[in-house]
Formats: sequence, C-alpha cells, structure tokens
Amino acid sequence: MASFGTKIPKSRLQVLSANSSVFFNSSHLQKRKLNHPITFSTHIFCTMASALTLQSKQKLNNGLEIPVLGYGLWKTAPEEAEKVTTEALKVGYRHVDSAASYRNEAGAGAAIRGAKDIPRSELFFTSKVRYINYDDAKDQVEETLEKTGLDYIDLMLLHCPYGGSEGRKGAWKALVEAQEAGLVKSIGVSNYGVHHLDELETHIKELEEERGGKGKGGAINVAQYEIHPWCARNDIVQWLQKRNVAIEAYSPLVRGEKWGDKTLKALADKHGKSEAQILLRWSLQKGYIPLPKSVTPTRILDNTKIYDFQLPDEDVKNLETDEYSPVCWDPTVSPLDGPKSG
Repeated sequence: MASFGTKIPKSRLQVLSANSSVFFNSSHLQKRKLNHPITFSTHIFCTMASALTLQSKQKLNNGLEIPVLGYGLWKTAPEEAEKVTTEALKVGYRHVDSAASYRNEAGAGAAIRGAKDIPRSELFFTSKVRYINYDDAKDQVEETLEKTGLDYIDLMLLHCPYGGSEGRKGAWKALVEAQEAGLVKSIGVSNYGVHHLDELETHIKELEEERGGKGKGGAINVAQYEIHPWCARNDIVQWLQKRNVAIEAYSPLVRGEKWGDKTLKALADKHGKSEAQILLRWSLQKGYIPLPKSVTPTRILDNTKIYDFQLPDEDVKNLETDEYSPVCWDPTVSPLDGPKSG
C-alpha cells in the first residue's frame, strides 16, 4: 500500500471553488415536498495532510464531497444515538455513519434534523443495507428515509457481500435506482473482497447492457472496511485506489486492543498525543476516512484533535505492520457462494 506522500490520482487533487447542485427527479421532489434542487456548498479539499482541518472534505468520483472524518454509531444503543450524535455535531463532526443493523438510524436522523444551525447540505449521513437482494435493498432505502425523517441519504452501502451472486447484483441495482431517483446521493459497498469487487464490476457492465447504456450500471463511489496498521488490506486498497473509490476505515482505533503497543505508545509520547489520536492521524494521512466511535463526550471531542500535528513519513511507515489481525467480522474472505445473509 502506498504511504503518505505517494502520488495521488489527479481527480483527488482538484480544487473546488464553485457550488454544485444535485437535482432529484420530479417524482421524488413531489414525494418529499421539495421544489428546488439541493445545493451542496463546496470547500477546498487539500490532499496535503498538513492542511487538513475538521472541515476538510474529499471529492468523490461522482463529483460530490464527503467529510474526511466521520462519527461512527456501531454498537451505539438506539436510546443513546440522538444524544451522542448531537454531541458529535456540536464539537464539529459533519459526517455520521449508521446502518440498518445498528438499529440507531432514527436517533441519528433526529440529531441531524435537530441541528438547526447547520445547513443540511453540510451534513453527511450514511446507512447500510443489511439483507443483500433487490427487494430488501429497495425497501431498506425507503425504511431508512422514514426512520431518519431525512429527505435523502448521502451514502448508502451494501453492508456485506452475502446474498449470493444474484442477490448482490439485485441489491446493487436497487441502489443504482435509488441514486437515479435522488433518494440516495452516493452508493458503495462494505466488506467486499477483491473477488466480490471483480464480480461487481461484471454486474455493473451487465446492468449497463440491460438498462440502456453506459452509466446505467452505477459506479462504486465509496467503500468501507476495517483498516488500521494491523489490518492494512493492501490488495483491496490498491483495487479501490486504481478506480478512484474513496475508502472509509471503520474500527480505526482497533477497539482499543493495541493500547500500549510499543511503537504506537512511542509515537504518542513523541507527538504529545493519545494513542487514539495517532491512529486517526495515520488513517487520515493514508488518505482514508476514519470512522471512530465513542459515546463518551470527552473522547468524542478528543478524536477531533488530530489536525494540529503531522506524522512524518517515517512515523507512518513505522506504524505499519505485516499482520492481518482484524478485530471485527471479516466478510471479505467469504466465497462468492457464501452466506445468504449476515
């Protein structure tokens, strides 16, 4: 995997200076009682790590933007979700990551709707489809909109590569249709191995032929994985980078299982930062979008304090390992004919 300082694809270096609008189709506008396009104000996104701030965004391959730090809601109790998401938004997060299987979409949506002082266009909400087939994926988009009370979903991912080949193709088709309808702005996958990604490319080409031409099969805008120095996923990362797909990193803090690691602790001492802050900074400098999770207000805030220092290239490389030690589930290794559901 390329280390910080490696040449970045040209599209990631583009500087944005104008506003871009995304238009929903007329049926969606009527259904959601909207009569104007949603305008996304743009920010200059600088790929130089030293220039990153809490407001930095990364440009996606569909022209939209995603904040480079997200607030993760995995294992957050439904009754806590609104409170902790509100706290995250208060300290500066603008990107919230949920999923149907987390059962906390409603609380996240309530917090976003309640953030009256923050334009909706400045907030980014992600959810994930649990059951991977056409009908369930289509229904999940509508259910997420209903539960959150939002007019659109910024990013919808297929949560895992289960469901079989037919199920994966159908679920992807449902996301493409939702994107075309304006219900979802960007689409992608989570926990897909290279063999699943290769299959998806084939499905995209098939859908283009079936649905009327180039672009009708959709494109992977974002992919989400467990990534940290002990689970680098070099093969997957290289596949995605080659196609200019933004990469999100869940469990970037390794669930705290590496606290006290000799190299990590030395870097924390060297930079006067916590071990968590070192890991988040590493993720940012690798070009990933880390999604730290905490329900503790002080830690929610501390996880944003990663923009006032920079890891030299040597530190980034020293932190990397040859280990393959995921701390979460790992559907990336499941066969193409694997489980039908998670």
